[in-house]
Amino acid sequence: MEASSLNISINADNAIVWHEDRLLLLDQRILPEKAEFIGFDTPHLVAEGIRQMVVRGAPAIGITAAYGVVLGAQLHSTVNPENWKEGLSMDMQLLAQSRPTAVNLFWALERMQWVIDTLDEGDNPVPLLLQEAQAIHQEDIAANRAMGELGAALIEGQTAVITHCNAGALATGGYGTALGVIRSAHRAGKISRVFADETRPWLQGSRLTAWELHQDSIPVSLLVEGAAASLLSQGGVGWVIVGSDRIAANGDVANKIGTYNLAVVARHHGVKVMVVAPTSTIDMSLASGNQIPIESRDPGEVLSCGGKRIGADGVDAWNPVFDVTPAALVDAIVTERGVVHSPDAKKMAKLMA
Repeated sequence: MEASSLNISINADNAIVWHEDRLLLLDQRILPEKAEFIGFDTPHLVAEGIRQMVVRGAPAIGITAAYGVVLGAQLHSTVNPENWKEGLSMDMQLLAQSRPTAVNLFWALERMQWVIDTLDEGDNPVPLLLQEAQAIHQEDIAANRAMGELGAALIEGQTAVITHCNAGALATGGYGTALGVIRSAHRAGKISRVFADETRPWLQGSRLTAWELHQDSIPVSLLVEGAAASLLSQGGVGWVIVGSDRIAANGDVANKIGTYNLAVVARHHGVKVMVVAPTSTIDMSLASGNQIPIESRDPGEVLSCGGKRIGADGVDAWNPVFDVTPAALVDAIVTERGVVHSPDAKKMAKLMA
């Protein structure tokens, strides 16, 4: 559906919208060529939308799942008002299975479950669940703005930066994590240019990050991932700034595949690495990144581009969605609670105490 027909502004900060008892998601698969919303009426469709990458980015997935619970509550409390919890429980299991790596998904579902546990069968669950989903949404925006200021303060003087994948408003409730820092730093006159990795195979850097930065009038140049080492060797780039889908208790970071490569190259060239993520992304139940489940997707995503096959017939592909960057390669983890420099298990535990 066209955003104009809904009287909703088309921008990255409005990628997730609750409108007239429906969830609207800006379809990230077709940006920047088209800006269209897809409406969702059931949690089953929401789970499929998450799987199909209509929405992506750990915080955004969590927010979307929370609204999916509200849709389930609307459905089951109408069809079976005296026994809605059983059906809603099944819906939540379905939502939990939509993306395995993004821990914010499970964190948001746990928050919704806490509300459900305060209710009795026969109660109308919708008002309180909608209130909680909207709180999760607004808290994420506030956290992103706080992280933006904290991360920008780490950047000394004007410099160029590199970012990987998309950790902007599109990947969150609004403002962004890594791009939130970049937005705040640019406003402070600290960012001369952003180099955005194109991010194969879904090209989130090309399609989404560059679009967001251009909307904000922030100078941006696209970069093939394989060119990062050559760029860093020339100097002028002070930081690699990325988001995360899950951070282990020792500070190991799971993020879009290719982040590990970039961190290794950055360390070799003396360029600092900043990871920007809310505390909902930190999973203290996992001792290290070795325990983080890494999602793999259809090899066809690598073997094709723009709907056209580019791999030779009979050739297979390995398509992990994420990799793990060891904490030893991370200079700072920026959260809404504060900054962890040179993260390790002791420092992470102190942050989360």
